Amino acid sequence: MKIPEKLSKDIEVIGGIDKIIKKLPDENRMVRQSQIYDALSSPLRLKILNLLSIQPLCACVIQKITKTSPSKLSYHLSVLTENNLIEGNKEATWITYNLTELGQQYVLKKL
Repeated sequence: MKIPEKLSKDIEVIGGIDKIIKKLPDENRMVRQSQIYDALSSPLRLKILNLLSIQPLCACVIQKITKTSPSKLSYHLSVLTENNLIEGNKEATWITYNLTELGQQYVLKKL
């Protein structure tokens, strides 16, 4: 394979192509990252995360603020929950949603 000379030298300085490959995260980690970024790809889900960074909220308040149908909101909350970005805490007949530690990390990054 033909590589520009300067780039080839730089690659050799760090140990070659094999060294670059070894520095990559394993496949499982990259799949997990992909799933998280997919969960973050919805403007509505980002809005929910930002709302929960201000205050833990129940679905009815999130629905009122986002003007989203109950079924659509339920879907988006489940995507965020499945990806460990939010969690719901049941209190009597209510579920209060809040950010997980992982969710806080992504909101604080302001991606």
